[in-house]
Amino acid sequence: NIKWSAEGGDVTNQDVKALILSTWDFDKKETLIIDLWTKDMPLDHMNIFIYQTLVSLSKTHLRSTNNEKIFKDFSDFCDYFAEKLELKKN
Repeated sequence: NIKWSAEGGDVTNQDVKALILSTWDFDKKETLIIDLWTKDMPLDHMNIFIYQTLVSLSKTHLRSTNNEKIFKDFSDFCDYFAEKLELKKN
């Protein structure tokens, strides 16, 4: 099991099924990533988790760079990803 607590966020020892943590090594100019998930996380939940993470990353990139063109391209990819996994129903 993975437990999550957020000080000041009213979350204490909440069970979670997946976690992605990214950090930046300034000197090496590389991302260090820890990605964890439990064996009992359903595949459809993992697909949604990855999709929502991609959407969040696209918004983070927009806020940090103000690059609207890349945001549009990234958003288009997120829509494509969701469509291929049948996450969005028309």
